[in-house]
Amino acid sequence: MLQVTPVRAFADNYIWLIHAPRDTRQVVAVDPGDAAPVERTLAERNLSLAGILLTHHHADHVGGVANLLQNRTVPLFGPGSERLPGEPTRLRQGDQVVLETLGLEFTVLDIPGHTAGHIAYVGHGALFSGDTLFSAGCGRLFEGTPEQMVGSLAKLAQLPAETLVYCGHEYTVSNLKFELAVEPENAEAARYLEECSTKRARDEATLPSSIRRERNVNPFLRCEQQTVKQAAEAKAGRRLQNSTEVFAVIREWKDGFRA
Repeated sequence: MLQVTPVRAFADNYIWLIHAPRDTRQVVAVDPGDAAPVERTLAERNLSLAGILLTHHHADHVGGVANLLQNRTVPLFGPGSERLPGEPTRLRQGDQVVLETLGLEFTVLDIPGHTAGHIAYVGHGALFSGDTLFSAGCGRLFEGTPEQMVGSLAKLAQLPAETLVYCGHEYTVSNLKFELAVEPENAEAARYLEECSTKRARDEATLPSSIRRERNVNPFLRCEQQTVKQAAEAKAGRRLQNSTEVFAVIREWKDGFRA
């Protein structure tokens, strides 16, 4: 199992530092939107930055890249079709990120929806999902379509159940409150909300989640469930023909939801 250190940035971002299995003092940063907290963590923990993985082009995920690379040369990877800082190795579905000296290897998945070229990294029992899959939620559709996002989420939901989910933001509590508005009788979601609320009261991270848990508590992975479909139809005031229509309704519902 990977050793992964969370670095907080801005109001609710997580920058993930993946420790190299062959030397845990070497780390690879995922989505460093701000260089300062990364540099601080490196210094405090006597760590060395050995690479950077980017999932999409939004500033809160790439804004620290230039400063991190100012005085060091490390490999940079990112989505093949998006505008990114630096000169990254461009990646698409099925590509492999192999950092042999670190003992790290990831497979790339195309997961458009939040942005047009969003990618994820899967390996060592972990998923780095950026802003596509959150715990109990998913990203807003800034550049993609409901159909694209449904396909992307289905791709992630098919990963092994024990896969740990490292996403880009601490949204779990608010997402679970929405899930319980959609599925009020979801006992697992209610228990998870209590657990996560306790963690947040102690200023602890609710992440990582797991694919197993997300299948059970994430409404956006549950659009084929009758309970979610019925809630979406009640919200829309009409019959919905497929999971994409269900997703579109609950995504719009979530956009305006206030707990």
